[in-house]
Amino acid sequence: MGHFFSLFFFAFLQSFFLANGNNDNITHPPLVPINRDLYHSSGDLMEMINGLVHRHPDKLTMEKIKSINKGYQAEISVVTYCRGRKDNDDSSKFRILLSFGQHGRELISTELAFRILSILSEEQFLPNVDSAYLNSTLDKLVIKVVPMENLNGRKIVEAGDLCERRNGRGVDLNRNWSVDWGKKEKDYDPYEENPGTGPFSEPETQIMRKLAISFDPHVWVNVHSGMEALFMPYDHRNTTPDGVSSHQMKLLLEEVNRLHCQNRCMTGSGGGSVGYLAHGTATDYMYDIIRVPMAFTFEIYGDGAASSKDCFKMFNPTDLTTFNV
Repeated sequence: MGHFFSLFFFAFLQSFFLANGNNDNITHPPLVPINRDLYHSSGDLMEMINGLVHRHPDKLTMEKIKSINKGYQAEISVVTYCRGRKDNDDSSKFRILLSFGQHGRELISTELAFRILSILSEEQFLPNVDSAYLNSTLDKLVIKVVPMENLNGRKIVEAGDLCERRNGRGVDLNRNWSVDWGKKEKDYDPYEENPGTGPFSEPETQIMRKLAISFDPHVWVNVHSGMEALFMPYDHRNTTPDGVSSHQMKLLLEEVNRLHCQNRCMTGSGGGSVGYLAHGTATDYMYDIIRVPMAFTFEIYGDGAASSKDCFKMFNPTDLTTFNV
């Protein structure tokens, strides 16, 4: 995983504390396959994360949580980072919950999760970063990382369906939460946005809801790809919330955009910025129901020139140079 996304994440942490027709004759280019030289398989990635946890028990712990609904089972691994690891530190420290890989086709997000955990465990290092200052920030934190929220959907992608974003039984996990669940816009695409049979019908969202309630984070970040953007609530409205917390979120995103996106990242509410409303999303639930003070969706990469059918290229860097930017 390249330096930019990792720098982006850790700079975000430090900024937070500083801020508080008939086409038969047309030749189409071939679809870009998964670059196996750049991207780990889901199994290999989780094995490497297991290795990190095993080598650094003073910083990292991991639990695997299973849930089942009507014969469909899901398992989510949760890695907890806390320097000088003690369970009773959780309530006294600042708590951050990060989720990656909610949509199966967004492989780059899970690579970022591994990169972040490698830096947190000090097996990899960021260039041009004051390690003493970074460590003093990390001393104040407990971070829970979900490296691959949608393992079943990811396996479908690895089997060849490169456009699959849903879970193993065809539900979009980012439409399965209860805030404004089930509402369909005029451009609703059931392949892309199937919300399930009801709020929290899916084991994956059941697990994530229980995790969020028990951990009670101060910050939630849902990491995706498809564009370069820094979103805050709301997804189901074209407005942002009122109040001090919303104002602080706006200021933080403006600062991160200026310093680390050179003002090219889209910012604001997901519903007001991306061009469509999304109903039943995780970030809106975290903010409105769990009452997480700072709830974000980060979109870390997108190839706007790629064909909508060329999903691997659209959602993931395909060459080493871009991957490492």
